[in-house]
Amino acid sequence: MEDSLSIAIWHVIAIFLMAGVGLGVLYIFNRKIFSLSLLMIKVDLFAFGGGFSSLPLLLEEIVNVKGWMDFRTFMDGIALGQVTPGPIVITATFVGYLLYGIQGAVAATVAVFTPSFFMLTLGTLFSDRLKASRFFPRVIEGILASFVGLLVYVTIKFTLAVPWDLVKGLIGVATLVALLKKVDIIWIVPAGALLSLIFFR
Repeated sequence: MEDSLSIAIWHVIAIFLMAGVGLGVLYIFNRKIFSLSLLMIKVDLFAFGGGFSSLPLLLEEIVNVKGWMDFRTFMDGIALGQVTPGPIVITATFVGYLLYGIQGAVAATVAVFTPSFFMLTLGTLFSDRLKASRFFPRVIEGILASFVGLLVYVTIKFTLAVPWDLVKGLIGVATLVALLKKVDIIWIVPAGALLSLIFFR
């Protein structure tokens, strides 16, 4: 037990050191990608409850604060992320690539997953204590409640951004019904893409 704990501690230290060295190298040689990586780390640190909770912060920082791209381009990145395997937070790769090419894509992708990887590894050291704590479940409840608020915000922003017409409205309603009927999302997204090819020319 002690050996496995020691190994886990060394893994945490190794991840922390590698992240620190990586950021240091970027700071010296490429300040722009350093700023991008720092932003993606910040986004992932506050992405509690799932990848979708990262979207409000990504949107605010990239579109409104930094002005690195417009809202429509950001929406295209999210749509592209939905038709590719992987979590929604992979939108970071799209952002990094558009800004700084392959280097930006790699840096953004690594940065946006590093905090989760670090905290997951660190969490294994204290998992038993967290489960036994009477405060931890309360913290999780508060985080999940704020997560719902974040999702509502993103939903409103996305709803206002779509140029709605009858066909798009029907596709939206059909998608909602399919999700309520527990249709696998792996079929819903390609179906939406196919309908787009048929109706939007």
